[in-house]
Parts: sequence; C-alpha cells; structure tokens
Amino acid sequence: MFFPEYRARRTRRTDTLRRMVRENFLRLEDLIYPMFSAFGENIKKEIPSMPGIYQQSIEHIAAEAKEVYELGIPAVILFGIPETKDPLGQDAYSPDGIIQRTVRAIKQEVPELLVITDVCMCEYTDHGHCGVIKNGDVDNDETLKLLAAEALSHARAGADIIAPSDMMDGRVAAIREILDANDFSNIPIMSYSVKYSSAYYGPFRDAADSTPQFGDRRSYQMDPPNRIEALREAELDVQECADFLMVKPALAYLDILRDLKEHFNLPLVAYNVSGEYSMVKAAAERGWIDGDRVMMETLVGMKRAGADLIITYHAKEAARLLRG
Repeated sequence: MFFPEYRARRTRRTDTLRRMVRENFLRLEDLIYPMFSAFGENIKKEIPSMPGIYQQSIEHIAAEAKEVYELGIPAVILFGIPETKDPLGQDAYSPDGIIQRTVRAIKQEVPELLVITDVCMCEYTDHGHCGVIKNGDVDNDETLKLLAAEALSHARAGADIIAPSDMMDGRVAAIREILDANDFSNIPIMSYSVKYSSAYYGPFRDAADSTPQFGDRRSYQMDPPNRIEALREAELDVQECADFLMVKPALAYLDILRDLKEHFNLPLVAYNVSGEYSMVKAAAERGWIDGDRVMMETLVGMKRAGADLIITYHAKEAARLLRG
C-alpha cells in the first residue's frame, strides 16, 4: 500500500470513523478505585499532594463506596491508617483492625461492590517498613508469617480479593497456603508482582502515613533499570498460584506491562500511582494541560500496553466521562 492510492487519514476523518476503527477501549469494568480508611469518626481530610483524594473515617468510606458503585466502578482497594503503630504492625492482622472494620462496613452498605485489600505492613509499623526489622533490614521469612495472618484476617472480614504489596519472597505461596487451610480457597490473590522502588510513590506516603523512618525500600522493591528481573518476579508469582499479576508504577513501566502480557496469561493490573495522578492534577490546575484529556490518554495508554485492569485515583472522574 503506497501513497497516493492508500491514504491512512481516510479512517480518521470523522469521529464516527475513528470510533469504528478504534483498537483499544477503556471501560468502567476496567477501573479499581483506591481508598484510605482512617481510625476515628467524622474524618474527611484531603491529602494536600493528591487533590480530591481523602483520608476518611469508616462512615465516609462507606458512603463513598456507595458512590463508587453507583458510578459503575466494580471494585475498590483499601489502605488503612490505624490509631496506633508498633514495630510489628499489630493492627494489620487484628480482627478489629481498621481495614477489617472497613471491609465489614462497606459490605454492609454496598454488598455488591468488590473489595480488594492491600496486604502489607508499612502502614501499620512505627518504622514505616514493610515487615519485621532485624539487623537494620526487613526479615523476609518472619514477615511472611505476619502477612499471612493479615491476609487471613481480611478474608474473615469479607474481603473479595487479597493484594499483597510487600515484595517479600514467597509471600503469594504463604498467603495461598493459609487461605486454603482456613476454607478460603475461593479468595483470589492479586499480587503486586512487579513493584519498583519508585519516586512516584511520594504522595501515597503522605496519604498512608507510611514514609520509612530510616533507610529506604530498595532491598525489597525492584531496581527501576531492571526488565528481565520483572519476568522472574512474575514467574515466581505464577508458580505460587497468584490469580492476577500487577505492575506498579504503570506510566514509566509500560514496557514491563507489555512484557508480562506477552509472557503470561493471567489478568494483568496496572497501578496508576499517586505521583502520576498528582502530576496531572498539578499541571491541569495551572492550565498547562487539559486534565481530562491527559487523564484518559494515560489510562488508554495503559490498556494499549496490555493492562486488563487499572487501579487509579482518577477512577471516579474517568467513570463520569465514560458514562457521558
């Protein structure tokens, strides 16, 4: 096909033509909305670095969960801010912890909404790291015991999907084992399979009060330059019976999304993280970009790269645009 007989612009001429030949689509069913549940009552505190996103007490979380469901978004993922923190993050696996109570409240208010729970220790430990500290670093195998206990407590509270984000070796297998042993073999695991040690997480650490009190997380989260290692990490999770794979962050790692899509046949999740969200919001606020168009272009780009589902703080805004 050569010009002038073939003209690629023919199918771009009108909006109807463009829609007819469109290759990738963003749907309401693709969206997962993150929420931050805070201990206390009558709390609705906007996160300064994340306009439109709040730390909220359970009654407000339940109300927003209903709004999310009515917009057609099928799922939320929960992060907790407990009343107190300690070296072992005991609120994470307490039957009456902040997330366990939040899951029950959402299920009572909106039983049809799918509830995913983030399983990690960083929001609950006073040192801000993702597990048990020994000799100045996170002890992998001791942490697995706490993560398994946390996952089981979430399942008992009514969570629909367990999502471990800690990046400990072997955590998918440990969680699968404890869930199966306690009659929760039907609960899927959405693993943060490929989670990079990224500067894009800054606003989230404000939202979840989870900034490490010493050092950083580079000894357990992935090094950003690495690509082949991502395939090894995902392969381990497949072998350990993960039901979903995830890449976090998404925007700077679209090549990794494509790699996982081509190598594995499990549902693939992209996490459109806090820094990605905040950059769009800040630029739109200054009039430098069309915020809605950049948001939708970014989300469609993640779909085009291979994502089946997208965790995004833009979910409600995107849903309203998709609904027209």
